[in-house]
Amino acid sequence: MTATEPPLVFTQNEIDLIGHTADAMSAYMGMPVLAEIMDAEDTGAEWVAFGIPLDIDDEIDEEATVVIQLGGPDARYAGNRGGLGAGDDIYSCECLWIIQLSDDDTGRYMKVDPLTQEFTSSNDMRDLLPFNVSDEGFSTADIDDDDDEPSDDDETRAMNRLLDDAVPPPRHRLH
Repeated sequence: MTATEPPLVFTQNEIDLIGHTADAMSAYMGMPVLAEIMDAEDTGAEWVAFGIPLDIDDEIDEEATVVIQLGGPDARYAGNRGGLGAGDDIYSCECLWIIQLSDDDTGRYMKVDPLTQEFTSSNDMRDLLPFNVSDEGFSTADIDDDDDEPSDDDETRAMNRLLDDAVPPPRHRLH
């Protein structure tokens, strides 16, 4: 990429997909998953880091965990931040993975494993994500209509169907 070329930036659809993925990961793992989009200023391409905020008491195995800082006053998050309140807090996070935009022929997206620095490229971001996120899975057409409101059991079954094909990210923590 030359200095005269515009930076690579995520489209609104890509940002929505990133946000849905972070939200699904938060629900699946039962803990906040942050997805912070980083500016293209230094690299010429935007990238997003997915991370789990660490508790002050968490022991960190430095050989098995990559810690990054996410948040701050200018943070640009995708998704609902795992239910963390609004604010300018900075979080030390276990980095799950990074996806950077690329102008390489191998694909628009490059997923980087923070521990091994190995990467995978694709022209479809969904190929690099651990969940098949789509609005189709939220259909309640096959839920019994005994009453107007779906029950908690119906909603749980619907969520379980969504997560059937999910592959959680590797967990590198030792507890």
